[in-house]
Amino acid sequence: MKLLRDLAQETLDRPSSISIGVFDGVHLGHRYLLRNLTESAQCAGHLSGVVTFDRHPDDLLAPHREIRYLTTLEEKVDLLGELGLDFVVALPFTRDMAQTTSRDFVLALLKRLQMKELWVGPDFALGKGRQGDSAHLQTLAEELGFQLHLMQPLTDAGEVISSSSVRALIREGRVSDAAQLLGRYPSIAGTVVHGARRGHKLGFPTANLAPNEMIVTPANGVYAASVAWDTTNHAGVVNIGRRPTFENLSQTILEAHVLDFRGDLYGKNVRVEFIERLRPEQRFENAEALILQMRKDVDNTRRALKELDLT
Repeated sequence: MKLLRDLAQETLDRPSSISIGVFDGVHLGHRYLLRNLTESAQCAGHLSGVVTFDRHPDDLLAPHREIRYLTTLEEKVDLLGELGLDFVVALPFTRDMAQTTSRDFVLALLKRLQMKELWVGPDFALGKGRQGDSAHLQTLAEELGFQLHLMQPLTDAGEVISSSSVRALIREGRVSDAAQLLGRYPSIAGTVVHGARRGHKLGFPTANLAPNEMIVTPANGVYAASVAWDTTNHAGVVNIGRRPTFENLSQTILEAHVLDFRGDLYGKNVRVEFIERLRPEQRFENAEALILQMRKDVDNTRRALKELDLT
């Protein structure tokens, strides 16, 4: 798959079928749309591709919303690359782009990407003031000579699968429900940093992660997880919270106890996949009560991963 960064500097040598959007998380709804796009492109002999952005438009246009993402741009491009697309155009969303009319943007796609098909959902809109809704795009399609495909969104239990619905589930700690919509387990990557080493003293050493603050974090609590670094993958118990038994920190931290591992992870980039929420965060009367619960958390993690055939 080819990654393009500047639409003005690229010209494809074959017609293309494309979709446009933020595609945060590349969830099952996105995959459904793009599967139809790639199948159509193959039948027509077109290249298949996606035009996406380095951030959500609301980051610029409505900063009060404080968007938290399911994936970084790099993670999103990697996930899109797994879908059989020929190219991804990852554009910076700037004020100049926000002022671009839908007509001018479509003209650029026709010129640079030889767009013959545009695949979007019914609520899609592009261009300044979101003027390029489905009705306006259909008018442009008839005038400029491309085909517009309006896909009905994929639903789960009657609800539309969307990035915002996945974010909401993760914020509530419902990571297994979020996984059903993503088609994979929600994850956070970060660098292992030095902590207070309290876990070592309790007999449960933890890797403290410094995750990307722009990525949505699950609700405080304890999770059965998969912890990966380099080429290895391990079962783990992950705590997200403020250590109320001891410090009651003002800032939320993420710490992972990797089962059956006693090595040094400091400085390594680690990815945590959240499999199941075991319990909410709680305060214990003393260290002994906490240790007893942590042993139960380890046992429950082994059980959860075994039931899911992830051990």
